[in-house]
Amino acid sequence: MLLKGGRVIDPKNNVDGKRDVAITGKTIAAVEADINPALAAKVIDVSGHIVTPGILDIHMHAYHTRAPEGRPEGLSVLADAHTFKSGVTTVVDTGTAGANHIKHFKESVIDRARTRIFAYVNIVDDGMLGDWEQDPRTFDAERAAEAVLAYPDICIGIKTAHYWTQLPWDELHTPWAAVDQSIKAAELCQRHVMYDFWPRTPERSYEELILKKARPGDIHTHVYAQQFPIINDAGKVNDFMFEARARGVIFDVGHGAASFWYRNGVRAIQNGFPPDSISTDLHTGNVHGVVVDMQTTMNKILNAGMPLTDVIQCSTINPANEISHPEVGHLSIGAGADVAVFKLHTGQFSFIDCGRAKLTGDKKLACALTVRDGEIVYDIGGLASPEWTDAPAPYWVNPALQNAKN
Repeated sequence: MLLKGGRVIDPKNNVDGKRDVAITGKTIAAVEADINPALAAKVIDVSGHIVTPGILDIHMHAYHTRAPEGRPEGLSVLADAHTFKSGVTTVVDTGTAGANHIKHFKESVIDRARTRIFAYVNIVDDGMLGDWEQDPRTFDAERAAEAVLAYPDICIGIKTAHYWTQLPWDELHTPWAAVDQSIKAAELCQRHVMYDFWPRTPERSYEELILKKARPGDIHTHVYAQQFPIINDAGKVNDFMFEARARGVIFDVGHGAASFWYRNGVRAIQNGFPPDSISTDLHTGNVHGVVVDMQTTMNKILNAGMPLTDVIQCSTINPANEISHPEVGHLSIGAGADVAVFKLHTGQFSFIDCGRAKLTGDKKLACALTVRDGEIVYDIGGLASPEWTDAPAPYWVNPALQNAKN
C-alpha cells in the first residue's frame, strides 16, 4: 500500500514535507519523496492531506466489561468505537483496573481490541470501582507492583486519582496516603506514576507534589484543570512550573469532563508552558460532552497557539516515550504500520472547555484515514475507494440474482 503525495509530519525523524509512505504487510517499508506507484498493489492519493504516525491517547478509560458499583452504565468506552475516527491507534487506560481485575481487563478487553491498549494499574486494589479510591486500606503497593510485573508488555505504571478532595483529614485519611503508596509501588516495579491530583493547602499543595514528591518521568495529568495555581496574578505562568519541568516532571493534558480550562491552558501555552503530551481522559461522562474525541482535544491545543508540528509531536512520539514504548509514534522504516491521515481545514471554528467557555480559532484537523497494523480501519471519505462508476466488476454483481442463476 502506498500513501502518495501527502505532507508527512513525523517529529521523531524530523520529517515535515511532501513524502510518500509505503507499507508492506504490517510495517513501514519506505518514506521517500517520490516512490514509484507501479511498485504498489494499492495506491492512495493523499495529496492535500497531512500524514502522521498513528496518534496516541495516553489517558482514557477502556475497561468497558466491568462497571463501577453505583454506575450501571459503566465509566469506560469501547476503544475501537472512538479511536480510529481520530487517527488514534494506541491508547492507555488510566487505572480503571487495579490489581484485582487487571487479568480480567486483559482477557476481556485488551486481547480482543484492534486498538493497541496499554494500562496503568490503580494503586487501589479494586481500581476505579466501589468507593472511588477513598480507602487507604486498599492502597496496596506490593500487589499493584506485582500486577505490573505480571503483565509487563501491557502495564506501564501506577495511577492514583480522586483521593480525599474535601472531607477533613483523620487518622486513616492522611494527606499523602495515595501519592506515597503509588510512589512506593512504582519503585517496586521500576515504573512511573501518573497523578490525578487535588491540592489542599497547606497539608497537600500542588507545589509539593511537583517539586518534592513526583520523580523525573512521573506524569501529572489534568495540568490545565481549574484547581491548579499554574497562572499567577499577573496572568503569567508561575516559576515553580518551569522548575518542576526542569526536574523531569511531565505534564499531560488529560482533558476530561472537568479538567481543561482555557483560563489556565491558553495562557500557559501562550506564555511558554505547553503540555508535554495531549490526551482526552475519554469516558462515558464526556464522550458526548466537552471532550468528544482525541482530534477535538488536539484542535483545542492547536487553536490555543501550539504549532501544528508540536501538536503532532505531543500526540505521537512524546507520549510514546513517556510510557516507555518508543516503538510506536513514528514512521521509521521497519516500524509498525500505524498511520493517520488528516485534512487541515481553515475557517472559523469554536471549541468549548470544561467551564463551557468557548475558544474560536481558524484551524481544524479532521481525520480522513487511519491505518492500524497495515490495514485501513477508518476511511470516512473513501480516500482508498474508487468512484462508484469506476468500481471493479464484483461491485456490479447482485448476489441474489447470481445465486439464483447458479
